[in-house]
Amino acid sequence: MKICILSDSHDRREHLAAAVSDAKSRGAQAVLHCGDIVAPSTLHAAQPFGLPLHVIHGNNMGDTYHMTRLAHQKDSGVSYYGQDASLELHGRKIFLVHYPHYAQAMALTGDWDLVCNGHEHRAHIDRVQNTKGTETILIDPGTVGGVSAPATYCLGSLETMEFEIMTVPGF
Repeated sequence: MKICILSDSHDRREHLAAAVSDAKSRGAQAVLHCGDIVAPSTLHAAQPFGLPLHVIHGNNMGDTYHMTRLAHQKDSGVSYYGQDASLELHGRKIFLVHYPHYAQAMALTGDWDLVCNGHEHRAHIDRVQNTKGTETILIDPGTVGGVSAPATYCLGSLETMEFEIMTVPGF
């Protein structure tokens, strides 16, 4: 299963739509958003692509009431978790949080196959040696909105656990 990981869209709908469209064309079957969407309506730009959207908020939370309402609308495709999320996709345990120091700590536990964060607007993929003697992949996809940094997202396979930082087309 391929996934699109992104963060820090900051109301930039066109950037979000371009990233999700590109990821879907490359085989992505789900989107993980690591926060700072801001207005819940920003997600409307990603909904037409029909991929499940797993979403948390960041430090720019926006309207959490309307985010919750959006997630509860029939066929919205949005799963809203609040501050952080633990989920399982394709047999992989995944943790989403906005803050990098929190993500680093969760990666070190060895309880997760993949930990994703945002906030820094600096894309990177790291392999963290955890306390269980294995590796956890730690990903910050950068800022899909292109705020103070290039517009990026991450595309990867949960089967092979190989991930790549992608530039958002057109931005």
